[in-house]
Amino acid sequence: MLSKKSTVQFNGTEAQQQELLQMISELKDEKGSLMPILQRAQDIYGYLPIEVQKIISDETGIPLEKIYGVVTFYSQFNLNPKGRYRISVCLGTACYVKGSGDIYNKLMEKLGIVGGECTPDGKFSLDACRCVGACGLAPVMMVNDEVYGRLTVDDIDEILAKYE
Repeated sequence: MLSKKSTVQFNGTEAQQQELLQMISELKDEKGSLMPILQRAQDIYGYLPIEVQKIISDETGIPLEKIYGVVTFYSQFNLNPKGRYRISVCLGTACYVKGSGDIYNKLMEKLGIVGGECTPDGKFSLDACRCVGACGLAPVMMVNDEVYGRLTVDDIDEILAKYE
């Protein structure tokens, strides 16, 4: 209903692709090289879209489905790009009982995306997290490294306006 799955189009550059190919050629023959290749590829692109996974598969001979399985298994890897402003809402117990679920839902509604996605303009991405260590300020959300606490759904518009 809210989202048609991330509509941000992959737009890797020639320089990024050359960096990726060079790095793969240096690492591909080492035992256990898939994880370092994926980590470095994500450093290059900021995430691991299917286009990048396909290049890795083609260059290493590792089946695409194995690469996809590794990427989706480990939480350190992102299939979708992150926005210029990364919004993270704490859904840990202290925050959740004080209404962070409502804040998360309001953000999905306002941004037109679901958790893990990025707005089509690349401005905002939304994720849930489990604890930011600010339970005394519950409910809490972060925009990049800025912490917002003691939130209500009525605070969302004002916070988003700071980043427009």
